[in-house]
Amino acid sequence: MNKFVSALCALGLGAVLVASVQAATNNEKIIERIKPAGSVCMVGDDSCGGAAAASAGSGGRSGEDVYNTKCSACHGTGVLDAPKFGTSDWADRGAKGMETLLANAINGINAMPPRGTCADCSDDEIEGAIQHMLDSAK
Repeated sequence: MNKFVSALCALGLGAVLVASVQAATNNEKIIERIKPAGSVCMVGDDSCGGAAAASAGSGGRSGEDVYNTKCSACHGTGVLDAPKFGTSDWADRGAKGMETLLANAINGINAMPPRGTCADCSDDEIEGAIQHMLDSAK
């Protein structure tokens, strides 16, 4: 009888160990399934491994790049009376001066919301896009 009890205890302990190992494996699978797909790095955050610093040091986007990706949707077609790229609309606006044009672009004017569609643009990038549009005036 003593051997029988010992065998049952060993069998029970083995089942507990198997269940424990299985639970750990399941937890690892769950952790793997729910882990974040990526992360966000902000400029100046040193915990990102320098990725944010590298992109910040690139000198920003050119005025043409900003125009093509952010401004052309409205200024390319003249949506809601936006001054159209490549037309005399910009020659007229140039007379107002860059300081006024930049303030209008940053703060919004008429139907244009503040910063247009470029919430992630620096003031210098917006100024570059304005200059690009001014340079296009015919």
